[in-house]
Amino acid sequence: MKIAAALLLCAMCFLGSEAQCPDPSTLKDAEGTKLCARLFEDSNYYYDQSCGGEFLNIYPNDDVPIIPWRWNNRVSSLVVSKLCNLTVWSRIKKNGTKKKFSSGIQYRLKEVSQGLIGDWDDSISAYYCVC
Repeated sequence: MKIAAALLLCAMCFLGSEAQCPDPSTLKDAEGTKLCARLFEDSNYYYDQSCGGEFLNIYPNDDVPIIPWRWNNRVSSLVVSKLCNLTVWSRIKKNGTKKKFSSGIQYRLKEVSQGLIGDWDDSISAYYCVC
């Protein structure tokens, strides 16, 4: 009986630990300010478990040619707010490969090609977001 209860409790803990990407039409920070986008450090093969770990909020008209060092080449999933566009670069100072993301959820940047070889997982070094 105790083992069954412990297993049920463990299963509930795992269910609660799943990440879920926020809805692009209601993307806001903790104070209720509208965001342009939110970048996440984690993604997952299962989409309902993507958008996990730490995140970086991006506000409308944020123009960042050098992403904070802690976030450089660390983003694995992202959400762009409704009526917004996020442009990213693979190198600092807006150099390298460039990619534009429209409103929506990108569950796995590993699935977004970056030219002939490579993908956008852990490859963002600069960004510009506009709504």
